[in-house]
Amino acid sequence: MPTEIRQVAVIGSGVMGSQIAAQVANAGVPVLLLDIVPKDATDRNVLAKKAIERLMKEPSPFMHPDAAKLVTPGNIDDDLAKIKDCDWVLEAVLENPQIKSDIYKKVDSVRKPGTIVSSNTSTIPLANLIGDQSPEFAKDFMITHFFNPVRYMALLELITGPKTDHASIELMRSFCDRALGKGVVPCNDTPGFIANRLGMFWLQSAINAAMDLGLTVEEADEVCGRPMGIPRTGVFALIDLIGLDLMPLIGKSLLSTLPSTDTYCRIYQEPELFQRMIADGYTGRKGKGGYYRFSKTDTGAKLKESINLETGEYAASVSPKIPTLETAGKDLRILCEATDKIGQFAWRVLSETLTYAFELVPATVPDVTLVDAGMKMGYNWKFGPFELLDKLGADWMIARLKAEARPIPAFLQKASGKSFYRVDSGRVEILQLDGSYTPIKRAEGVMMLSDIKLSSQPVEKNGSAALWDIGDGVLCLEFLTKANILNNDIFAMIHRAIALIGDGSGAWKGLVIYNEAGSFSAGANLGVFRDSIKSGDFGAIETFIKQGQTAYHALRFAGFPSVAAPAGTALGGGAEITLHCSAVQAYCECGIGLVELGVGLIPGWGGCTQMLGRAFADADQSVPPVSRVFSLITSARVSKSAADAKALGFFRKTDGISMNRDRLLFDAKARVLELAKAGYKAPQPWSINLPGPSGKAALELIIESGKLSPHDITIAKLLAEVLCGGEGGLTGPVTEQQLMDTECQVFVKLCKMPESLARIEHMLEKGKPLKN
Repeated sequence: MPTEIRQVAVIGSGVMGSQIAAQVANAGVPVLLLDIVPKDATDRNVLAKKAIERLMKEPSPFMHPDAAKLVTPGNIDDDLAKIKDCDWVLEAVLENPQIKSDIYKKVDSVRKPGTIVSSNTSTIPLANLIGDQSPEFAKDFMITHFFNPVRYMALLELITGPKTDHASIELMRSFCDRALGKGVVPCNDTPGFIANRLGMFWLQSAINAAMDLGLTVEEADEVCGRPMGIPRTGVFALIDLIGLDLMPLIGKSLLSTLPSTDTYCRIYQEPELFQRMIADGYTGRKGKGGYYRFSKTDTGAKLKESINLETGEYAASVSPKIPTLETAGKDLRILCEATDKIGQFAWRVLSETLTYAFELVPATVPDVTLVDAGMKMGYNWKFGPFELLDKLGADWMIARLKAEARPIPAFLQKASGKSFYRVDSGRVEILQLDGSYTPIKRAEGVMMLSDIKLSSQPVEKNGSAALWDIGDGVLCLEFLTKANILNNDIFAMIHRAIALIGDGSGAWKGLVIYNEAGSFSAGANLGVFRDSIKSGDFGAIETFIKQGQTAYHALRFAGFPSVAAPAGTALGGGAEITLHCSAVQAYCECGIGLVELGVGLIPGWGGCTQMLGRAFADADQSVPPVSRVFSLITSARVSKSAADAKALGFFRKTDGISMNRDRLLFDAKARVLELAKAGYKAPQPWSINLPGPSGKAALELIIESGKLSPHDITIAKLLAEVLCGGEGGLTGPVTEQQLMDTECQVFVKLCKMPESLARIEHMLEKGKPLKN
């Protein structure tokens, strides 16, 4: 059997197969993408080729266009023998057991011994898939169920059988976790596994309840959305996204494999309206629309409409105002105790779904954390079902079910007087089936700051930042502000970290900059600029810029290694702090950019300076360094991934990328220790020869030829001034400090312009740049 996954084959180039191939390529692993040969096709690889073309369209499943070069198109008839070079063959064809069986026999005839074979089936039990296959095939076979869209959905359900080779299971678990970035949840071989079993039940329960109680689709989506920690799509908008025509296919597959006594079989139904919509082509977003659709008014404007669940007629969609939700706020219990149709709907859907969740433990998975993980990673729920039960309270739930003469799951009875999760002695513990608690165990190489915060006190803390001891002499700087915006308290904590660590030869070896929020940092606190501009205190702005420059400059030249570990967005000042660290270990989904132009400004905390230094040091000079940086900053471009950030120059070629978000802190800490062990030395300040007035004139020609607003032209010309050596054109080698001084001067000059204030106020009010 293989000891590592070096090459992969994917059979089936449809939506899921092609996306899985893209994610494997994102991990840097070559992929062979195969499909059938269409009748009368002149190009026998046409299906796979067209799939790759679709993958290139935005939003692309590829993290960078170069990843597409790792995907080789082919067809089953001509190229199946090539899988002999593959370590893993994944099947993603139609959910038809016979078609799958035929493919498996062909694969078994040409694969090398030990090659792992898996299916992406969403509902068919493993035992049914290997029923007529060879014993050798059964030993190497498993189900690897990905979720759509593959790049962004973290869940991977891994289903194995009693015959599956244990070494192969561990290899796949490790590869899908570390290389593909998935949260791997091992499941027993039961119908629908976790997420689709419970997710389909939840959707069916909500459809039934909405139609029985007379809710509009907007009301149902509103109640089943944010109040329950579920994405804004709620129920009906989610079905539109999935596809109405796919729902009965998954439902019938579950019905065919679940025992007739299962609760899902009892509540399953296909309303007449549902069937009529599919017949008329209203299959969701991929069709003419679904429960929601878009039409055009007489003036040509786009109009969002929704269907009336009673009459089947469409009308303009209206966002509902629901007093019951306003009264309940975030208290689910108050919502479920409301006696109107909204409260009845919430209670019916939650009580049915949460009690059904008990049927998965231990039949499908051994504990509640895996059920919760499945729904959070597979359906993007903020809280898993057992976390929702803790919000309601086990005793309250038991009493309500008992009052309605409904059966009470045995495990729920065990939770009486308890919670499913608790914190004890600084550790999160979960309730087991016998009523006792056990600590949650993290996988090797997984480190969560949230765990460290439960079991320890910060080394230092102020109102905006904290320093944490993450072990082995490494400190972690965490931002604590809203959207992790940067302020003087954070700058003070940077200086404090530098003072504590010193030259890295004492108790502390280095620093990681990391947090577990959705955004690494939204940049500077724009409110500081707005208030200072309005009061005419431009000296305060200059001081604030210089304070940020001083903190970042001190970090860059500190005598110890610092590693930024961004995930999500790192914008403006958030991007600039990464540019001043010794190295970056980024989560693969990292959007980084110098976006100051959108608020009428330029980077002021050394962003222009550091990007210029990197551009001049880059061996690839096919684009002049000043032009490259000018284009990047004036476009306010944000990277689409960490791989894209490398290509744009925000990250170095030597910087690391973690595919799994849960491994980011561990990987960043390991990078600090690696640099420290290698005898880290602070970098030497550089100086570069800038093009001066001639370079500025060349950039101004580009500016004048573009379609920019008057204020954008002003900003671009001032940026050109910075990048080319200042107003008078600095002669000779220009130092980092000289460039930063020029950044500061131009930044303050822009703040004095009314157009910049207007952009800043619009961003603070609307949360997005002002359009020209």
